[in-house]
Order: sequence, then C-alpha cells, then structure tokens
Amino acid sequence: MVDAPLLDELTTIVSAASAAILKVRAGAIEARTKPDRSPVTAADHAAEALILDRLDRVLPGVTVVSEEAAGRAPPAKLADTFILVDPLDGTREFIAGSDEFTANVAIVTAGRPVLGIVAAPALGLLWRGVEGGPAERLRLAPGAQASAARETHPIRSRPWPNAGLVAAVSRSHRDARTQALLARLPVAEEIVSGSAIKFCRVAEGAADLYPRLAPTCEWDVAAGHAMLAAAGGIVTTPEGAPLRYGQIAENFRIPAFIAWGDPSKRMTEVGYGDRVR
Repeated sequence: MVDAPLLDELTTIVSAASAAILKVRAGAIEARTKPDRSPVTAADHAAEALILDRLDRVLPGVTVVSEEAAGRAPPAKLADTFILVDPLDGTREFIAGSDEFTANVAIVTAGRPVLGIVAAPALGLLWRGVEGGPAERLRLAPGAQASAARETHPIRSRPWPNAGLVAAVSRSHRDARTQALLARLPVAEEIVSGSAIKFCRVAEGAADLYPRLAPTCEWDVAAGHAMLAAAGGIVTTPEGAPLRYGQIAENFRIPAFIAWGDPSKRMTEVGYGDRVR
C-alpha cells in the first residue's frame, strides 16, 4: 500500500504538524503532567489533532494509534495494518527550549514497521524511509509540501568501524543498564540528543548504534525503526530478536531495544547470547 505518492502525502502531513508545533512554541509553553508522569503540552495536542484529521482523509478506515489518544482510549483490537503516531517526541526537550524534538509517523504491517517519517521541526529536516526502498533526508520548511523540499539526500547506515565507535544516547532517559552496555564497547564518542533524532543519526551514518535498555512505547520507536531499516540498519531486542508492534496487551510498551547501523555486528560486539567474541 506504500507508494511514492502516499509517501509524499504523509510527508506533507508530518510537515504540517511540524508547523503546528512551532506555532505553539512561538508563544508561552504550558506543560502538565500525565498519569504516567510524562509531560504534555498544547503542541502535542495540536500536532496530534492535525495528523489524525489528515490521516483520516488520506487513509480512511485505517486504525491510528497515537500517543495522547491511546492514553485516553486504547483500541480494543488492531487490523494487520495500522498507523503509529508520536505527534511530539521529545516533549521534555521541547519544554526546555531545545531543538531536539520530532514528529513521528509509521505504518505497521504484520507487526513490523514498513514506513517511517521523522521530522525535526526546529531543524527544518525530515527523514523518511520505506521497506524495500531508499531512505532519505529532506531539508523541508515546516508546513511545506513534500515537493517543496530544498534538498533531498539518500542516506545509508555505515559499516561497523574498526575503531572510533559512535553511540547515539538519550539526553533525558539515560539508565544504568544502557550505561553498562556502553561501557563494554569501544565507544570513542557519544552523540547525546533527545527524541527519534538518535535513529536518524544511525541511519545517516553519523552513529553506529543507539541502545535503549529502559522501557519506552511503540510510537516512540516505529518510525525511526522503519527509516533505519530502509537505510540498511536494524532494530532488535537486546537478545537479538525482532521487535513486534501492535502489542495491545502490553499497552504498546517496548521493554528495551538496540538500533544497529550494521546488522552484521548486532550481538557480536555486546556480549549477549551465543555470538560473543
């Protein structure tokens, strides 16, 4: 169901959501705390409302699981194909005045993400990828149509380096397990950032892996996962198993994952399972 016109339509939707986020950012940002103790702002709600409305026009009848809406009323069941949306990923960074926040949209089929779009509104950048097709980075002004991109660059994850390993790590969610894993690797540099931008750094070859060994949610991961896979990378559980999406019984929680730029090196370097060197 994913072709170039649909990819452009979804890109334009995410671009419009980016503009809605920046409009809220231009005024006073008021945050409140949700029951799970995570923050939410008017920008989260504005971007979500826009995305849900336009997805209903472009893909009528396809179930959408979006962070804020799912928190209020999770779906009772899912079809084989559905959409995952994080309207504002990196809300903490957004509130703090950082540019490290994104809007994420993914299409999931048979439990795996097959399309992913990650936009960084404050940076004027958007990354996207489709299963079996290329991944690319666009320089796109928030609110502009996909066809108005000023630059479009194919991106590809890089082979595992012999030296100078680069890890993308979370600014707001550093945990002891992730730190212990990184300590076992010959990491020469850490790229610290918020939101799904970390997936983008691995996909474009600026980093080699992105480990997250603390719980997160499917809408935080799916778009970056699909885009990275299109760029040649892979996302797995820490034990090397594929991630499965649409886990309603687990409240769409992902216990842990590792994103790899070079699939041939997954597990080999970190000491899990039987492939320890």
